[in-house]
Amino acid sequence: MDKTEKFSFGTFLAALGGVLAVWLPVLLLHLTVVLFSALITYAAARAAASWLSRRRPDMPRAALWGLLLVLVLMAAAAGLLGFWLEHRADGLAIGSLSEKAAAVLEQLHTTLPAGAAEYVPASVANLKESSVHVLKSHALALQTAGAHTLRAIGYALAGVIIGGIAVLQVPTVPPAGARPLAQILRGGFDELLRSFTDVFFAQIRIAAINTALTSVYLLVILPLMGRPLPMTDSLVLLTFLAGLIPVVGNLVSNSFIVVLSLGDSMGITLLSLAWLIGIHKLEYFLNAHIIGHKIKAAAWELLIAMLVMEAAFGLAGLVSAPVVYAQIKRVMADKGWV
Repeated sequence: MDKTEKFSFGTFLAALGGVLAVWLPVLLLHLTVVLFSALITYAAARAAASWLSRRRPDMPRAALWGLLLVLVLMAAAAGLLGFWLEHRADGLAIGSLSEKAAAVLEQLHTTLPAGAAEYVPASVANLKESSVHVLKSHALALQTAGAHTLRAIGYALAGVIIGGIAVLQVPTVPPAGARPLAQILRGGFDELLRSFTDVFFAQIRIAAINTALTSVYLLVILPLMGRPLPMTDSLVLLTFLAGLIPVVGNLVSNSFIVVLSLGDSMGITLLSLAWLIGIHKLEYFLNAHIIGHKIKAAAWELLIAMLVMEAAFGLAGLVSAPVVYAQIKRVMADKGWV
């Protein structure tokens, strides 16, 4: 039987009502971190509970044990990351950083044209003086950035709590005889979770590819040239963690690599810049191809969705675009429109 519904602008908006009802408040109120951390916690705990149930079919309260397992793993990962950062910080003494900064400044004055070199501080003392001036002139912006960071951490913790409560209180299978509104809400939640899970695991794959390509450059190509960069292990880890943020995260890790390349030579800096620009451009197509394949969308469709939502909602829109478009595609497929 043909299930295709007649398409019109009105029926299209009505079909997308559930998607818009969720995402417009989330994006306008800047609650993307809350939603994503809640979905990650819920999906991971449900997966852990399913795994435990398969190994121990008679295990009582598998959802609770799955949630506890996920929370322990999260705490362990955070602890290991903190220990690693502290260890790296101990290894980066102030004297070592000053020597590296002095070498970078000297290299820039040697390689840059005279017109450009005059804008580079002549010494570490000049660099410190310029940095203090910049910090003072942007003190309010830095305070705001710090407040936003603390708020994001708080939002992430709130999302973990909400996701954990949902694991314990939302049944895996909707109860029989549920009222129509409850069925609609549950169906919308399941669709959101399915779309998010597809996109999230696809993004992990993209981050792994980016990290592999960056590792080839940092751990193979540069050492073979006799020009290895310092802190390569830190750069590889940063590349993977930042790569979990679509497109923009790659810029963060690339910036660190280029800055460290300045301490070697302008040739290595240009080579690093060219390599990383290539990877960054490749990531647009990786996002479009891998995630697009997962949600059955063409590459150009997803690229347009990412650009439009980034223009409308900034970074939150860019990160949310694949999930939102995955939901839209499924709604349209269910109506027989695509």
